[in-house]
Amino acid sequence: MAERVLVIGSGGREHALAWKLAQSPHVQQVLVAPGNAGTANSGKISNSAVSVNNHSILAQYCKDHNVGLVVVGPEVPLAAGIVDDLTAAGVTCFGPSAKAAQLEASKSFSKSFMDRHNIPTARWSSFTDPQDACKYILDAEFPALVVKASGLAAGKGVVVARDKDEACKAVLDIMKDKAFGSAGDTVVVEEQLEGEEVSCLCFSDGITVSPMPPAQDHKRLLDGDQGPNTGGMGAYCPTPQVSEDVLQEIKRSVLQKTVDGMRAEGTPYVGVLYAGVMLTKQGPKVLEFNCRFGDPECQILMPLLKSDLYEVLKNTLQADLSSSPVQWLENSAAVTVVMASGGYPASYKKGLEITGLSQVSEMGIQVFHAGTALKEGGGVITNGGRVLTVTAVRPTLESALRSANEGVAVISYPDAVYRRDIGHHAITYLTRTRGLTYRDSGVDIAAGNRLVDIIKPLAKATSRPGCNAELGGFAGLFDLKAAGFTDPILVSGTDGVGTKLKIAQACGIHSTLGQDLVAMCVNDVLAQGAEPLFFLDYFSCGRLDVRVASSVIGGIADACQMAGCALLGGETAEMPGVYGPNDYDLAGFCVGAVERGAVLPRLKDIMEGDLLIGVASSGVHSNGFSLVRKILERSGLQYSSPAPFGQPGQNIGEVLLTPTKIYSRLLQPILRSGAVKAYAHITGGGLLENIPRILPPELAVDLDASRWRIPAVFSWLQREGGLSEEEMSRTFNCGLGAVLVVSKQDVQRVLRLLQAQEEAWIVGSLTDKQPGAEAVVIRNLEQSLKDSPGRSPDTSVLQNGALQGEHSTRKRTRVAVLISGSGTNLQALMEQVKKPSSSAEIVVVISNRPGVMGLKRASMAGIQTRVVDHKLYGSRAEFDGTIDKVLEEFGVELVCLAGFMRILTGPFVRKWSGECYSSLAS
Repeated sequence: MAERVLVIGSGGREHALAWKLAQSPHVQQVLVAPGNAGTANSGKISNSAVSVNNHSILAQYCKDHNVGLVVVGPEVPLAAGIVDDLTAAGVTCFGPSAKAAQLEASKSFSKSFMDRHNIPTARWSSFTDPQDACKYILDAEFPALVVKASGLAAGKGVVVARDKDEACKAVLDIMKDKAFGSAGDTVVVEEQLEGEEVSCLCFSDGITVSPMPPAQDHKRLLDGDQGPNTGGMGAYCPTPQVSEDVLQEIKRSVLQKTVDGMRAEGTPYVGVLYAGVMLTKQGPKVLEFNCRFGDPECQILMPLLKSDLYEVLKNTLQADLSSSPVQWLENSAAVTVVMASGGYPASYKKGLEITGLSQVSEMGIQVFHAGTALKEGGGVITNGGRVLTVTAVRPTLESALRSANEGVAVISYPDAVYRRDIGHHAITYLTRTRGLTYRDSGVDIAAGNRLVDIIKPLAKATSRPGCNAELGGFAGLFDLKAAGFTDPILVSGTDGVGTKLKIAQACGIHSTLGQDLVAMCVNDVLAQGAEPLFFLDYFSCGRLDVRVASSVIGGIADACQMAGCALLGGETAEMPGVYGPNDYDLAGFCVGAVERGAVLPRLKDIMEGDLLIGVASSGVHSNGFSLVRKILERSGLQYSSPAPFGQPGQNIGEVLLTPTKIYSRLLQPILRSGAVKAYAHITGGGLLENIPRILPPELAVDLDASRWRIPAVFSWLQREGGLSEEEMSRTFNCGLGAVLVVSKQDVQRVLRLLQAQEEAWIVGSLTDKQPGAEAVVIRNLEQSLKDSPGRSPDTSVLQNGALQGEHSTRKRTRVAVLISGSGTNLQALMEQVKKPSSSAEIVVVISNRPGVMGLKRASMAGIQTRVVDHKLYGSRAEFDGTIDKVLEEFGVELVCLAGFMRILTGPFVRKWSGECYSSLAS
C-alpha cells in the first residue's frame, strides 16, 4: 500500500528529496513542511503548514494524516532530537539521533571522536577563551589558519584565514562579536590542509555504509573561488579527481570507521553521513562531518540515483543495506548552479518576480526551488538568499555544465548572482597535459604495494617448520631437513577454481575462493601420500581492486593454515586489455614431500576384494561449474534466488560457493599408518575418471550410491538439467570428495578414525575387470539422486567379508548454536554432528558479537550464520526477541549455548525450556 511521506525543510535539498520520493510507486503523497514555491501543489508533492519545531504536535499530525515516513532535511531539527522524539511517539523518521548528530552539531566533539578512532584529520584544538585561541594560532608549528564555530552555523561558520593576524581576527569576530551567535561560544582552530576538497556522502544503517558518488561543492560566491564564503553556490558529480582506489580508502578509513566508532560508543549512526574530505599528499583527511544530505550536493545526487529513494531509506532504517545495494546512473554527470539574491550572503531583497521557469523545464533541465514563494495572483518570487538550483544531467561533465548555464541564462530576476565556472577544478583536471605514467596504462603500482602490505602478516601466520613464510624476496626457501624429512620425494600440483570464479564475482563473495584454490592443489598432492609443505598463488586481473584481492588472498592464507602448509609467495598481475576491469583469475601451486617408501598409490598391494571408503564432499567443490551455470540459466533462477537445496535461508549463490573441503589434516595420520593403499581426489572427471587413475588396469570398481549421502544440490542439478547417470558421475563428485582403497582387515579401523571427524562410508569394492567392461560401475545412482533431499546416509558395516547396509530414516533434530567468541566449543559440536550416528544437524550459528572466529568456523563448514549484536538493542527483551525470530526463521528445535556470554531473559528461557542446553548429545 502506498504511503504518505513528510519531508522537513524548505530549501533546494528538500525539493530534490520530495521530487525523488514522488517517483516511487510506494509513495502516495509527499508533504513538505514548510516547503517553498517548488513544492507547492506539484503532482504528488504539496506543502504543509504543520509546526516542525514542536515535536509533540508534529508527531500527532503524522498520526492524524497517516504519515508512514518522515525525512529530515536540515541539521538543526536533527540536533534538536526530532528523530528521537518522533520515534518515541511511534512515527518512523529517517535521520540520526540527536546524540549521533553531535558529529555535526559540535565541531569539538567531532574532532575528539576522530582522534579517538584514528580517523585522519587536521591537527587541531578547541577553545572557550579567545586569548588562548590566538596564542595557539601564533605558536603553532603548522599553519593554524582555519577557525570554526563549534556549533551549527548554517554551513557558514568557517573562516580560512590568509595569515595568523586574520585568523586571530576571526576568533574575535566569532567569540566576542558573536558573528554566529551561540554557535561560536567554543571555537575550533585547526591546521590548514592543502589539496582538493570533495564531499563524500553515504547511507548508513548503523553497521553497513553505502557510499554515494563523490561530489564537489563551491563555497565561494564568485567565479574563480573569489568572494565571501556561502552555503554553497553549486556542485558537480562525480569528481574525476577521486579515483576508485581513493574512494575505497575514504570508505574504509573514514566512513566505515566513523560508523563503527559510533556503534562502539553506544550511538549507532543511522541516516546520511557526509564527510567533507581534503585529498592531501598524505592521503584523505576529514575537514568536517555533516549529519544529513548536503545542499547543493543533494540536488545533483538525487537525479543520479537510479534506485527508488523510498526503498533505500526504508532499507537503511531496517539495517538491510548489505543485501540491497544502492544503484546509481552510469556514464552520467550532473551539475547544479545556485542562483542567489543580490547582496547574499549579507542582506538582500525579497519579493522579486522570477521569470523563465517554464522554459527551462522544456530544456530537460531540473530546477529545484530554495528561497522562493508563490506570488499572490500567480507567479513565483524570491524569498531567500539562495533562490534556485538549476541542475542538468548529461553524459559528460562539460556538457552538463554547458546545459546548466544555458538554463540559468533563461531564468531572470533583478540582481541575480550565480557562478559560471562550476566544475572548473574537474575540467582542468580532465584537460591537463602531463607525461604518461604506468598507472595511465592501467597498472597501479601503489595499489599493488598496498596489497602486499595487507597480505604480509597473513602469510606470516602460515609459518611452519621448514619455512618462515616471509614475503618480499625474489624466491621462497623451504628447509626439508628442518621439516623432519630423511629421504623425501618432492610432489607438486597446480590447479585453479574454474568458472566458479564467475559465480563469486557475480555474488560479490570472494573470501571462499581461497579455500577452493588451496584445496584443489593440496588434495591432489595428498593423493601421492605427500604432506603439503608450501603454496604459491597467482592472481591476475584487469584492474587491481585491493579490497577484492585482499579478500581472495586472505582466504588463501586461512586455507593454508587449515591445510598445514606455508603461503610462501605469489604473483599479482594487473593486465588491462587481457581481462575486463572487474574480472580476475586464480591459479595455485602446491609442493609437498613424502618419504620414498610411502608414495601412493601402492599399485602392487591393491587387489580384488579391497574395499573403498568414500569421504564426504561439501557439495559441488570446484568442478563442473560451466555446466552448473548453464543449468541455472535454463531454470530461470538467479544467484540471489532462495536455494531449492542447502540450508534454510541460503540463496543459490551462497550454496554453490560452499568451499571445497581440505582433507590433509584428516587424512595425513591415516596415510602415514600404512592402512591406505591408494587415495583418489574426486576432481574434474568425477567418479568415473578419477578412481581408475589409482588402480592397476586389471581391476574395476563396483560402487553402490545408496551407501553414501548425496547432497541435495546434485539431485536438483540432475533434475533441472535432465542429466544422465553417466553425465552426473563423469562431471560431479556426487557427494564424495575423496575415495580410499583399504583392505578388508583394515577397513573398520580406518572408518572409525575418519568418522570421528568427518562423514565417511564404505561405498564399494574392487573386482576383477572383465574384457570390454567399464572401469567403474555405479549402482543405484539414479534412485539415490531422487531420494537425496533429506535422505540420511546408510550405516555401512562389514559382516562376513561382505558389505551390509542399514538405511536410516531417522529425522535429525534442527539445532542452533549461540556463541560469543572463538567457537572452540562450536568446533567440537560441528565435528560431532558430522558423524553418521548423530541425530542432530546444526542449521544456524548465532553470535552476539560481529567478526568473531566462531562465525568464520561455521561459514567454512557451510553453516548459515547470523549476528545479533546486543549493543544495538535497548533492552535484553528486545535482544532476546530478535534471537527468537532467527530461531523461528530456521525452524530450530534445539538451542545450544556454546560459550555464549549473555544472560537470557526469563520469557526466552521459559519458551525454550527443555530445548536449551549448554552441550549437545549425538
